[in-house]
Amino acid sequence: MSSGNLALGRSVAGKDVELPLIMANRHGLIAGATGTGKTVSLQTMAEGFARSGVPVFMTDVKGDLSGLAAEGRGHPKIAERVALLGLDDYRPRSAPVVFWDLLGVRGHPVRTTVSDMGPLLLSHLLELNETQSGVLYACFRIADDEGLLLLDLKDLQAMLAWMGENRSALGSRYGNIASASIGAIQRRLLMLESEGAAQFFGEPALQMADLMQRDFSGNGVISVLDATALMTRPRLYSTFLLWLLSELFEQLPEVGDKAEPKLVFFFDEAHLLFDRAPRALLDKVEQVVRLIRSKGVGIYFVSQSPGDIPQDILGQLGHRVQHALRAFTPKDRKVVKAAAQTFRAAPGVDTEQLITALGVGEALVSVLDTSSVPTEVAHTLVRPPESRLGPLEDVERVQLLSRSPMGARYDEMVDRESAFELLKARSEKVLSSEAAALADAPVDEKKSRKSSGRASSGLFGSLAKSAMRAIGTQLGRQIVRGLLGSILGGRR
Repeated sequence: MSSGNLALGRSVAGKDVELPLIMANRHGLIAGATGTGKTVSLQTMAEGFARSGVPVFMTDVKGDLSGLAAEGRGHPKIAERVALLGLDDYRPRSAPVVFWDLLGVRGHPVRTTVSDMGPLLLSHLLELNETQSGVLYACFRIADDEGLLLLDLKDLQAMLAWMGENRSALGSRYGNIASASIGAIQRRLLMLESEGAAQFFGEPALQMADLMQRDFSGNGVISVLDATALMTRPRLYSTFLLWLLSELFEQLPEVGDKAEPKLVFFFDEAHLLFDRAPRALLDKVEQVVRLIRSKGVGIYFVSQSPGDIPQDILGQLGHRVQHALRAFTPKDRKVVKAAAQTFRAAPGVDTEQLITALGVGEALVSVLDTSSVPTEVAHTLVRPPESRLGPLEDVERVQLLSRSPMGARYDEMVDRESAFELLKARSEKVLSSEAAALADAPVDEKKSRKSSGRASSGLFGSLAKSAMRAIGTQLGRQIVRGLLGSILGGRR
């Protein structure tokens, strides 16, 4: 590997195929049909970035990328490829890896707060319609005005219950708050909890700096998110990844073009990011993908077909590693033709014909050179990974997790005072005051107060008077959501 370049393999013509690290924040695509070698290319690239000191974040959809944490095992096909490519520097070795898991089972828990997730992404996660989304936006605004922190789902549920009981008083300022919409949101939250997603919301929230670590040898640490259980929860998977991009976008400073990226993302099963996403959300994602490279972040989408990626985003992916595609139907043939046309032609290479004939571990590769010009397409034999192909044993994963420095920081959830506790305290205070007043009242008045009190009792029904005093004021600091904040405006 040349200095400052990431080795991808060698062309059948005998030339090294490398990606300049200075251009690695220009984003890329790894595509190909199932079983053609996408995972090997992903693993090789992740290792290369890590050896160059670049931290990596990747999603492990099939569960086989955990092998990055162990040195490779001997295999005749790997030995054959090493000899064919003449890789004198090849040696089996592990990479520094930290395991994460949204469900907290096969890695350190990944959390964010409801406030930082924000109403737009939360509406996408809950599959709310326009009217329901409007009520959710009002919920966040009222929480801001009331100085109430929305950290976990019970905070949001308590806030919605309070809004439902005081919707008449709140409606004069925040617009109509329909009880049917509140009920629909509450039911979606119950479904979310039943799927085990409640533990994703809370504290301690993931700090972006913990995804950009280097080990004592200067190697970039590879953060592997176990996403095997998320394939049955595609909304949670896509919402998390979109949230992560938006957080990085607004938290990282502008760095321009550096000798190497600050962080590289690999998003497997990339089509899940875009399936059924509303147009407004796709527009914001496109903006983030286009602008985040100036923050030193490179994004690499991994999918079966280039057609899985929206055209506006696909046009921003300058590095292409195209494994074999199948052309069994007229639609497949159109995809093959479109994929071939994205490459810069090379003499003697029939790109369209070759895409359907590539063997396992072979790819058509084109990258941006240091002048931002795509290189000619190269029929490439991909370099084999030095780490293990296939997953770790469970006992190996447990041992790595027990030694990880992130365990003390994230494994235990913290539940500090927030909206749920404050609303509960308000309710108890009002009830206590009413009880004291009732005890001192004449007998006839006691009967009258008891009768009227029954009508307003409920989860937070007795907070109506307190709410009327609070509306229109700014209590405490504003809660600012991390939802593409630099685009939509404002951040803490």
